[in-house]
Amino acid sequence: MKIIFATNNKNKVEEIKHLSHQKFEIFTLQEVGIDIDIPEPHDTLEANATEKSATIYKLTNQAVFSEDTGLEVEALGGAPGVKSARYAGEGRNMQDNIDKLLAELKDKPTRAARFRTVVSLIIGGKEFQFEGICEGHITNAQDGTNGFGYDPVFIPVGSDITFANMDITEKNKFSHRKKAVQQLINFLNDYQD
Repeated sequence: MKIIFATNNKNKVEEIKHLSHQKFEIFTLQEVGIDIDIPEPHDTLEANATEKSATIYKLTNQAVFSEDTGLEVEALGGAPGVKSARYAGEGRNMQDNIDKLLAELKDKPTRAARFRTVVSLIIGGKEFQFEGICEGHITNAQDGTNGFGYDPVFIPVGSDITFANMDITEKNKFSHRKKAVQQLINFLNDYQD
């Protein structure tokens, strides 16, 4: 089965191709010749995931999935959440986002947090959504160089090291994205037109 992953984020593509065990031919937007930046204007992960998959489905009429992921920090009322990639403002980078997060948590008694991923699949004109959650906490300082995003400051429940200290196989034992994508893969394995 050929399926388009509505992203050009190489890190996310690598994680998901690693999970699919090559059962599906996954194509990025670049690989299918689509060069657009899909806006994420909504205030929920669910709506942003739908926006991305629906946009590409309308352009291609092919099976497509997208995902939106947020880091939800308890002491910050669920922030940065849907704004995780732009937490420090438009045009900022992940280091700026991490610096802002650590500064805002400096005097907070709890550092509980979770990553949440929502996958939106559109196939045969119908949408299906899958959710994955990874509970954990935010560290006091960055540690590790693997992964991307907030990985250097997030330790999942059941581990004592950050995602950024894990290789992809180890990270996938805990990963929110893995949990959501595994549901997607299970669905596609059973899917009948």
